[in-house]
Amino acid sequence: MSTIEKIQEELDLLTKETKKHEIVLYNDDVNTFDFVIDSLISVCEHTPEQAEQCTILVHYKGKCSVKTGEYKELEPKCSKLLDLGLSAEIV
Repeated sequence: MSTIEKIQEELDLLTKETKKHEIVLYNDDVNTFDFVIDSLISVCEHTPEQAEQCTILVHYKGKCSVKTGEYKELEPKCSKLLDLGLSAEIV
């Protein structure tokens, strides 16, 4: 086995072990821009600019990925967003 094959094999293994999930936030007709922005800042640790951009994307595109990571890290954050009355899921 050559060095290149061994490195590629190790890279493939690392890729499989660290599968990332994301929280997708969906548009609704209930929550205000300011409420969604504040929620993303507090729950997902966004900067104000990042939260505003995500909120605009959700409004115009219908959804936006707001946080990426391992499932166990995202689950409590997604639950908090749902508790706040936002529409979100982990994919």
